Amino acid sequence: MATNMRRVSTAGTIAAALISIILSPCLTCSSALAAAGNSALLNAQKEAESKGYVFLTTHDEIVSKAQQEGKLYLQSGFSTGTIQATSEVFRKKYPFIDLQVDPLEGSDVAERLLSEVQAGVAKWDIIRTAIVVYSGYLPHLWKADLLGMSQQRVLDIPSQTIDPKNRNVIALGNRFVVVVYNKNLVPAGQVPKSWEDMLKPEWKGKKFATDIIPQQLAALVPVWGLEKTLDYARSIAAQQPIWVRGGNRPLVALSSGEIPLLLFVGTYSAAVRAQGKDPLGAVQYSILEPVPVRFVLEHAILATAKSPHAALLWLEFMAGAEAQKLIDQHEPLAASLYRQGSAAEQALRGKKLSVVSWEHNEKMEQWVEKIVEALGFPRETK
Repeated sequence: MATNMRRVSTAGTIAAALISIILSPCLTCSSALAAAGNSALLNAQKEAESKGYVFLTTHDEIVSKAQQEGKLYLQSGFSTGTIQATSEVFRKKYPFIDLQVDPLEGSDVAERLLSEVQAGVAKWDIIRTAIVVYSGYLPHLWKADLLGMSQQRVLDIPSQTIDPKNRNVIALGNRFVVVVYNKNLVPAGQVPKSWEDMLKPEWKGKKFATDIIPQQLAALVPVWGLEKTLDYARSIAAQQPIWVRGGNRPLVALSSGEIPLLLFVGTYSAAVRAQGKDPLGAVQYSILEPVPVRFVLEHAILATAKSPHAALLWLEFMAGAEAQKLIDQHEPLAASLYRQGSAAEQALRGKKLSVVSWEHNEKMEQWVEKIVEALGFPRETK
């Protein structure tokens, strides 16, 4: 009996040794990978801090500090429907955060909010950093390294949505340009398949409308370059279009049959909304390449925020799949191109894009001025 027990013990020892030998390389490999990951994380933190940014190394740390803060007060660039829908889900996900949201109101909101921030009277943790006065906000923002924490997977945020230069501002959506037309007025064979198609003789003489403020046209500069875009603008002006301002009235006019086609007036979102209001199905759109794409719904955390870590959780949540789906439903169709499964990602999958990046945003005003000059200082057609 004792002999048998010794044999079993010896066999067990040998088996354990063999298992140890077999698993040892795997455990060593796993430890090496963990060490490498930890090293990358610490290096990212060190780099961020050397540039004056705050970098948190774990998501648990962010949640713990948000629990201590217990509140979040933000000013949102989203519609009322999006605010209500996302706030309900966020409160369920983080019940320890008392969330209060102020929607944007007023036509001069960007400049007015900037003046409040500069005066130090803004009470929010998160604000909408409008591109039109973007540089004015930057000195007043909390320098949290959103980009670094995204790249190291501390925060589940697509890194393409974050300003790579300033690293602490995120765009939670995208909009892209489409050509909108009335199928009862535009024959199927005449529907443009390229931007150059709009320069054909059949489109000359009040046959289509275009905007006197050419921001959508300027969005082609990242791929075409400024000179080609200016040449195209001159050619469009030579087509003698109907000059309009804004997209709402022209879309109504197109739906009613007053205007056959809108060039650099409608976005994908606006076109789909117009289709929803058109029971006869006359409103159609065409996506031409390269597709002009712009970032929208930019947000950042103020340096004076009382709940900066709760704010990090909100930004991460709004960039996540669940909130992005709600944004597509309520904005509508304005969720990020860089969130898998969003309306924009699906519509633009495989297409050549002309993306107005964060760097390009600083040049947009200059591009628009030059394009307006190329168009010949047009005035709205009454």
